[in-house]
Amino acid sequence: MGKEMIGELELNRIYQRNCIEGMRMLPDDSIDLTVTSPPYDDLRKYNGYSFNFADVAKELYRVTKKGGVVVWVVGDKTHRGSETGTSFKQALYFMEIGFNLHDTMIYAKKNYVPLTHNRYEQQFEYMFVFSKGKLSTFNPIKEPTKEAGRISRLRHRKNGSEIRDGSGKGRPIQKEKIKPNIWFYGVGKGVTTKDTIAFEHPAVFPESLVQDHILSWSNGGDIVFDPFMGSGTTAKMASLNNRKYLGFEVSEEYVRIADIRIKNISRGGGAS
Repeated sequence: MGKEMIGELELNRIYQRNCIEGMRMLPDDSIDLTVTSPPYDDLRKYNGYSFNFADVAKELYRVTKKGGVVVWVVGDKTHRGSETGTSFKQALYFMEIGFNLHDTMIYAKKNYVPLTHNRYEQQFEYMFVFSKGKLSTFNPIKEPTKEAGRISRLRHRKNGSEIRDGSGKGRPIQKEKIKPNIWFYGVGKGVTTKDTIAFEHPAVFPESLVQDHILSWSNGGDIVFDPFMGSGTTAKMASLNNRKYLGFEVSEEYVRIADIRIKNISRGGGAS
């Protein structure tokens, strides 16, 4: 069986390459879903590498299919007493070049690291969900409702003042509801992933976070992309969930780590 290609590139492969150069080899409207976390605000050292945000954003817009999604996970550092606001600036730029800001989600860490300073403990990062035009895929993750089976007494406010009955009033409450947009994950060794080698990278995605986005915004057989592949979590979770993957990573060391994690899938090492 021949290798499956996308433009000049082979699918189900992580290339050691600058992501802007790599994306320029991809056809327009070719990627279903991107799930990524860029090196932001020099909060961590990624083997000394940085990136040109504006060029990355423009290339992501070009290669994303109409109706496709980019999930951009970022946080801000505090510098001279003020948060940088880089995350918001980036979100506004994505909108400026044509993306819709479909949702501003929160990645909350169950076991965040306490810091000693004059502000509340930092527990979360942003997960901006951008769509290119009208969203084409949404497979909502659901969770149990606390009052399943009870009769709904739902009411809502219309035009800022008038109280009306909701459309579901008088009906039994369903067993499940769509999960809200604050997602909680544990982090750390044995929790983020069971792949010990992954922690040779300074910022490892929780596998369940990536899987939840892949299941939400793509379908089986779709192409899932990560321009900053890092330790390979996006590729691993795409493979485990019947998606194709493609990624770029400029660090030879991190490509080695990611390739080992992918190879371990065929040896029985699945998701944690």
